[in-house]
Amino acid sequence: MPRKKRGSLKRTVVADPKYGDQLVSKFITNLMWSGKKSIAEKIVYGAFDVLQEKKQDDPVKIFKQAMENIKPIVEVRSRRVGGATYQVPTEVRSDRKISLGLRWLLGAARSRGENTMKDRIAAELLEALENKGAAVKKREDTHKMAEANKAFAHYRW
Repeated sequence: MPRKKRGSLKRTVVADPKYGDQLVSKFITNLMWSGKKSIAEKIVYGAFDVLQEKKQDDPVKIFKQAMENIKPIVEVRSRRVGGATYQVPTEVRSDRKISLGLRWLLGAARSRGENTMKDRIAAELLEALENKGAAVKKREDTHKMAEANKAFAHYRW
């Protein structure tokens, strides 16, 4: 732990080559396994093509709207006070909102039953656009847990 001040180690994310968007680039990076970025790009761009076909709209706009429906506002964090551990509801930082949303979206897409990953991602994004799907349910469950533990909000610091 640094003695003086925290270093600013925030890495700047390079926008993706096709759409020029940083969020799409983060999505590709999260999807990537074993450093296979070109395969992850093909999957994401294929899913965006499927979105383009089905909705006749800009796929990046659809993706961003779906992400807004997935991102959590509050979450619970464990806080130890006097020998007891409490689930304390706290607001989610903006960068954590994005990372949680992407993680939940990919987890929900990977557990779907479609044949190809691009179809799974496209289907999950379409469901998230309509406030349905497993990723949106994960957000709702997180919000319900925070609501249930609202009595411990005074332990937040």
